Amino acid sequence: MAAGVGTSVESGGAEAKQHGRSLEIRLLGPMAIRRDGVDLKLPGSRKVRSLLAYLALSPRPRGRSQLCDLLWDIPDDPRGELRWCLSKIRSLIGEQRVITDGGAVGLDLSDCSVDAIEVETAYQHGFKTHSEDQLRSLAALFAGDFHDGSSLERSPAFETWLVSQRRRLRDIHAALLEHMVQRLPSEEAQAYLDRWIQLSPFDIRPHELLLMSLARAGRFREGEEHLDATTKLFRAEGINERPLHDAWLTVRTQTDDSFRPRQASANAVPSSSPRDTETLPKEPRRPSIAIMPFNEISAVAAPGGPCDALAYDIITRLAKLRSFHVIAQGTMFALRERHHTVGETAQLLGVDYVVDGSFQRIADRIIVRVELTEARSSRIAWTDVFERRVADTFLLLDEIGSRIVVSIEREVEAIESNRALLKAPNSLDAWEAHHLGLWHMYRFTKSDNEQAQLFFERAIGLDPTFARAHAGLSFTHFQSAFQHWADRDAEAELAYRAASQSMMADERDPTAHLAMGRALWLRALHDQSVGELQQAVELSPSFAIAHYSLAFVQSQSGDPRAAVVAADHSRALSPFDPLLFGMLASRALALVRLGNIEDAADWGVKAAARPNAHAHILAIATLCLSIAGRLVEAKAYLAMLHDRYPAYRLGDFMSAFHFPRDDQVLFRQGAKRVGLD
Repeated sequence: MAAGVGTSVESGGAEAKQHGRSLEIRLLGPMAIRRDGVDLKLPGSRKVRSLLAYLALSPRPRGRSQLCDLLWDIPDDPRGELRWCLSKIRSLIGEQRVITDGGAVGLDLSDCSVDAIEVETAYQHGFKTHSEDQLRSLAALFAGDFHDGSSLERSPAFETWLVSQRRRLRDIHAALLEHMVQRLPSEEAQAYLDRWIQLSPFDIRPHELLLMSLARAGRFREGEEHLDATTKLFRAEGINERPLHDAWLTVRTQTDDSFRPRQASANAVPSSSPRDTETLPKEPRRPSIAIMPFNEISAVAAPGGPCDALAYDIITRLAKLRSFHVIAQGTMFALRERHHTVGETAQLLGVDYVVDGSFQRIADRIIVRVELTEARSSRIAWTDVFERRVADTFLLLDEIGSRIVVSIEREVEAIESNRALLKAPNSLDAWEAHHLGLWHMYRFTKSDNEQAQLFFERAIGLDPTFARAHAGLSFTHFQSAFQHWADRDAEAELAYRAASQSMMADERDPTAHLAMGRALWLRALHDQSVGELQQAVELSPSFAIAHYSLAFVQSQSGDPRAAVVAADHSRALSPFDPLLFGMLASRALALVRLGNIEDAADWGVKAAARPNAHAHILAIATLCLSIAGRLVEAKAYLAMLHDRYPAYRLGDFMSAFHFPRDDQVLFRQGAKRVGLD
C-alpha cells in the first residue's frame, strides 16, 4: 500500500487512465481541486479540507487515533466524525484513492497533480536540473501560503502542523526565487527578486542583490531609499544591518565615480575602515541572540512539527523579555538550509550569543539538548538536557520552552554581570552598570543594596530611557523598605517613583510592571498590585520573578491557593533562582493560611536553607515550626536568627508583611511559644 508524497500504486494510475480523468489538487494558496480542467465544488467543512491537506502531504498512512487527536478537540464521536470526513473526501477525489488498512488511513495520489508535492520534489532533486520554463511553472504554483485561509482554532495540533508546513514551503519558495534571480536574464530576474524580498524581508541576501542591481543601473537614489527603509525594518526586529551598509558602500564606490564615503546617507553604518567616521545614532546596548532551528534526530524525522514549533516558541518568548535583541524567526528559518555552524551564524548575524540544540523522539520520550554559545569566545556558556514523556506533546513543549528561556536569560545575565565586574566603574556603559547593579542587588545585604542603587543610578544617568535600570532602582528601594534598612514610608515612595519612571520609559517591559506591582504592595494596594504583576506575566509568560511576586503578594493578603500555584510555577521555571528562598517562603506562608501547618513548616525550613536567606526568611521558618508544635527546631532557628540579627523582633516581621487579622493571630501565638516578642 502506498499513500502521500513520492509514492505510487499501479492500479490507481491504470484506473485513472482507463477513465481518462485528470485530477489536480492545489494547496499553495486557497485549496482548489480540478478534474479535467473543471473546478470541483469543495465541501463546506474545514475539517474535511484540512484532513485532505494533511493526508496529501503525509509520506505514509496515519493511524485513526492520530488523526482524531490532530483535528478534534473533545468530540462526541471522533471515529464517527473521521468516517464522515473520509466519505466526503472519497466523493471528491475518488473512492479508489482513499486507502484504509486496519487502523491506518492514507491517500494514493500517484496519478494526481499536487502542487505542494511538485515543488518539494523539485527542491529535493535540485532546481539546477530544471529548465528555465520549468522554473517559471514552479514559481507560478505559489499562489499564496499553503492551505491559505484555513484555520482550526480548536485544533492546536493541526495548527502547529499547518504553521510548520507553511514555513517549510516558504523556505522552498525562497530557495526557488533565489535560484531564478541568479539564473534568469536580469530584466526578468528583477520581478522574482522583488517577490523574494516580499517573501523573506529579513533575509539580507535579496536586499544585497537589489542594492547591487540598482547601483549598477545608476539608480543610486532608489538604492539609498531602499537602504534606509530596510535599515528601519532590520532595527525593529533586532537584526544587524551592518553587512547591508557595507555591501552598499562597496558597490556604490565601485559604480559611482562621484561618490565619497563621507557623502553616504545619514543612516549609514560605518564600514570596517577606521577612516570612516559616520556612525549610527547610538541605541541602548542589549545583548543580541540568535536561536537556530533545532536539529531533529528522531528515527522518523518529519519537516516542521514540534521540533520547529519549539524553536519558534523560544524566539517568541525571548523577544517578550525585552532584555535581548532577538533575531527574527523568519531570518533564522531562512538560514536553516545554508547549514551554517554556530560560529558562522554568529559572524553572519553579528550576535553576541547563539542557541542551538537537538530534538529527539525515542519511543514514549522526548529528549531536547540545548547549548548556549558566547560568540566572542566560541565558548559553550551553558548546556542542558530536557527529557520528558510524550504524554501530552504540546503541554510538554510549553514546559520545556519556558525552562529553556529562563535558563538562557539567567546565564546571559550572569555572563554580562561577570564581564562588567572586570571593568573600571568609570568605563561602564548603561547596560554594564545595570548588570553590575543586579549583581549587588541579588546579594541581599544592606551594603550591597546601596552599591546596587549607585550602579542603577549611573545606568539611568547614561540612558534615562533604560526601563530596566529604573525597575532595578525601584527594587532596591523596595528592599530597603521591606528589610527596614531605611525609613519605610520614604523608601516606599522612592520605589513607586522609580517604578513610574520605568513604566514611562517602556510600558511593554515586564520588569516595569513587576516594579510597579511591588511598589503598590508597599502601599497596601493589594488588587492594584496583583493587576500589575499579572500584566508582567501576560507580557512575558516565562518571567519567573513575576510569578514569584504574585505568590509573595497572594500568600499574605490574597488567595493562598493561587499563591501556591504561582510559587510552584516560578520554581519550575527557575529552579536555581537567586530568589528561590522567597519562592519557598511564600509557599510556606500560603500553607499556614490554608491550615496545612506541618507542610508549611517543612517549606519554611527549605527556604531558610537557601543561600542569601535574610532575616524575614529565618523568621518564617521559626514561626512555621513553632505553629506546627516543633518547638525544639523552632528555637534552633530563632537562635540562628538572633545570632545574625540580634535586634530582630516580632514587630519587624508583622510590619513587613500584610496579613489579615485572623492570620496574624497564628503568627503571634507562634512567636509567643518561642519567645520572639
